[in-house]
Amino acid sequence: MPHPAPVPMSATLAADEALARRRRAGEQVLSMASGEIGLPVLPALRERLAAAAAENAYGSVAGSLALRTAVAGYWERRGLGIDPGLAVAGPGSKSLLFALLLAIGGDVIVPVPSWVSYAAQARLAGARPLPVPILPGQGGVPDPDRLREAVADARAAGRDPRAVVVTTPDNPTGTVASADTVRRLADAARELDLVVVSDEIYRDLVYDTSAPAVSPALFAPERTVVTTGLTKNLALGGWRTGAARLPDSEAGRALHTRLVAIASQIWSSPPAPVQTAAAYAFAEPPEIVDRITASRRLHEKVVRAVAARFTAAGAQLAPVAATCYLYPDFEPLREHLAQAHGVRDGDALAGLLSERHGVGVLPASAFGEPGNPLRIRAATSHFYGDTHERRTAALDAGDPLDLPWIRESVDRVGEVLADLTGARAPALLPHP
Repeated sequence: MPHPAPVPMSATLAADEALARRRRAGEQVLSMASGEIGLPVLPALRERLAAAAAENAYGSVAGSLALRTAVAGYWERRGLGIDPGLAVAGPGSKSLLFALLLAIGGDVIVPVPSWVSYAAQARLAGARPLPVPILPGQGGVPDPDRLREAVADARAAGRDPRAVVVTTPDNPTGTVASADTVRRLADAARELDLVVVSDEIYRDLVYDTSAPAVSPALFAPERTVVTTGLTKNLALGGWRTGAARLPDSEAGRALHTRLVAIASQIWSSPPAPVQTAAAYAFAEPPEIVDRITASRRLHEKVVRAVAARFTAAGAQLAPVAATCYLYPDFEPLREHLAQAHGVRDGDALAGLLSERHGVGVLPASAFGEPGNPLRIRAATSHFYGDTHERRTAALDAGDPLDLPWIRESVDRVGEVLADLTGARAPALLPHP
């Protein structure tokens, strides 16, 4: 019996594990590889989880009515109202995304660059990822014109593309696609009869709350599935909880039926105690709103400070509008990096930063970029402290850059980049 094709370890999780081993060995490392948010659990959520610990029955496959009602209210407040019967909860939006690809079937268009797991999940589902580049500065959404070309070529070659994945706001670039680009993407999906899977787990981390990320569900409601979770906005990665919003259409209801059937065979039901706490979170009482506001402010302050270090070193960087991610391009420094360090692509650059400086980042190749781009993704989400007290102080600080452990990490980035580029370390850059 032939062995299935090997599945690579998630690049972010593998990098985190490698850095953790080095830290345990006594090395000084600076983790910028993964986007796990290093912030404490809000006490009100911790209390609700503890109080629900006795809830040990399987429950509904799609999630409890209380959670689905809270999720429906969350989306209604964002202009995407839905019947709770068309919401499905699961053990993390990552699991839901994989189950959705199984339920939709066919090949999957993914943006380039895009989150490390979209293409891998498509292959696990027996499909082929079809990469389509983004427009400059508008990460997470495939260029609508090139999408049409890619689908036409794929169908002419006998392939069966059925879905397109978008991420808004985006990982890895930290940018947000414009409303016009999202609308054109939705128009193309309708013309091509594609299901849009919109990963909106970073939606609450757009810095400018007066200009939120626009969902393709506003323009193609009959064919857009939206996923979200509490991993990023409330730093609850270990709780593994997510939700999907299915379209209120004949096709959407059929997809809902298939998704729930698949969920019943994979995870049976979401963990009951976590559902109780998640229902409280998705209802967004004032303390939840305040915590997300504080987190968003912290991310913005630290990201902008680190972005200033990259640009001072000569890297190009699209303005970061959300999340804790940066995607600097070292193309202007290509000749210097090749001559001084033998670095000619993002893989070599990430390797040098790790081996020489103990700084963990991910190369552009991890996000599906072909060729030899000199781009890396860096995350600031581990800068906030290594204890509960420090992380709480980071959330509460008027200016988190005044906290010595955060300032040291930011300045360390500047020192490493100065060594890399031969410039003087910009440790004393003013706060952006």
